[in-house]
Amino acid sequence: MRDVGKSQAPRRCPLHMPGGLSCVAVAALVVAAGVADIAVAADKLSVGALRFTSHSGGFIALENGYFSEEGLDVEFRFFQAAAHSAAALAAGDIDFAVAGVTSDYMNLAAEGAIKAVGGVLREHQDFDGMAIMASMKAWEAGFTSPEQLKGKSLALTQLGSTFHYMGGVLAEQFGYSIEDIAVRPLHKVSAMIDAFRSGQVDAMFMIPHVAKPLDQIGAGKIIGWMRDYRPDHQVTVLMGSAENIRERPDLVKRFLRAYSRGMADFNRVMLDPSRDAAATEAMVELIHKYVHVSRTFANAAPSIKAGAMYFNPGASLDLESIEHQLEWHQSQGLVAETVTMEQIVDTSFVETN
Repeated sequence: MRDVGKSQAPRRCPLHMPGGLSCVAVAALVVAAGVADIAVAADKLSVGALRFTSHSGGFIALENGYFSEEGLDVEFRFFQAAAHSAAALAAGDIDFAVAGVTSDYMNLAAEGAIKAVGGVLREHQDFDGMAIMASMKAWEAGFTSPEQLKGKSLALTQLGSTFHYMGGVLAEQFGYSIEDIAVRPLHKVSAMIDAFRSGQVDAMFMIPHVAKPLDQIGAGKIIGWMRDYRPDHQVTVLMGSAENIRERPDLVKRFLRAYSRGMADFNRVMLDPSRDAAATEAMVELIHKYVHVSRTFANAAPSIKAGAMYFNPGASLDLESIEHQLEWHQSQGLVAETVTMEQIVDTSFVETN
């Protein structure tokens, strides 16, 4: 038993440790191991997304190491509809989500579960955005212009979706209401496309990486673009959990910085592919790891290039657009009249306009 009352001589390190290592070498290894442990102690995050070219800002940030540089270990979880990722965020299953400005998002935000913290996809007059499409069956019957949407059937994922709102925008533009359109909630984007191609619905709104190939192969017709009817429409946003926003604002800032760099890369390369063909090809290869993954690269590349859309610089938010969407959803009884912009958007992280 050790005698606490007596001093003991310090233990000396033998000149040579087993394996021929000196004490100094062992100490250096211990320190190095400790540094390595610190280096890999990144904050783990799960991000909800769809396998769309329009979600590529995050994929680019991951592949180019921007998240790692911010001390973030990010994985993507993929969903069939944006509303599902917003619900997963509210449930605490993921940390951030890229999703549309929908009634579900607004209602979850009003409950204090989530908020928009940055902007992603926005309509821009100079670039293709959401396409307005007529099915071949409807086209052949004379549906050749967006103003003819009245009385037609429109594919949606669900009521309160971005597709639903865009139908309302067109109806207002041409002097009628969304009730004059036969909306068809089909729950998934893939189901929308299937119903459209088979002629079960007359119309749909669709991102260009899907719309343009459908038009090219004669499976539908692009009859207009939403940018001509609602310029600066904030289509999708980055959402964060209320807990992270409240308790870990620095993490939110780091995530937004990294994601913004990915979007900036996309805008620089993909919106002007003729400027640097090699850079465009390399970025399309990167995006193909996440988009059209079941296709060969040669088959997927034209669609990915066609899907280039404008991302908000610096993840800025268009508050006027979001407010218009809130008011429209409230007018449809999908969101309570008492819900405010302050409840659904946190403006402390990015620039707003």
